[in-house]
Amino acid sequence: MAERVDQTRRNFLRGKRLSTTGAIRLPWLKSEHDLLEHCNQCGDCITACPENIIVLGAGGFPEVKFDRGECTFCQQCVQSCRLPLFTDLEHDPAWQLDINIKETCLAFNRVYCQSCQDCCEPQAIGFSYLSSSIPQPVISQADCNACGACISVCPQSSIELVTPQGELGWQERRVTNE
Repeated sequence: MAERVDQTRRNFLRGKRLSTTGAIRLPWLKSEHDLLEHCNQCGDCITACPENIIVLGAGGFPEVKFDRGECTFCQQCVQSCRLPLFTDLEHDPAWQLDINIKETCLAFNRVYCQSCQDCCEPQAIGFSYLSSSIPQPVISQADCNACGACISVCPQSSIELVTPQGELGWQERRVTNE
């Protein structure tokens, strides 16, 4: 068996900050640990993705880049994989991620922009006149399906998907065999 690559050391040698957030992996993934231990890096999931948002990431493992587009939850990446790396597609959410809008958002800086709301199909992002004449974004985490449609359309790159505070998220999803 091949030796496992130390990603922390690789990032250090490439000059990447060690405090950067982890990559967003494939939808319905059991855990990042399973991916790193068992993925054979064949690339089938990358070629199967019709939206071309799955790319070869650090260490040769697949990751999702929402700046290239949104996930349509077509499940083709999961179906193309021959390894048991995924949870129940029918009952589990694709990701357990929350949307976060950073301070660089144009609306926060008194510039009219609602591009994220316009592309949000589940209507998880709305706008409200809170304290100024420019409407401010209001997020409904319960309505967000983490498709990432809002990320690529943001002119300031102010939107990110993050693991919810106090939760393990997709990185260590518990799998039940019921």
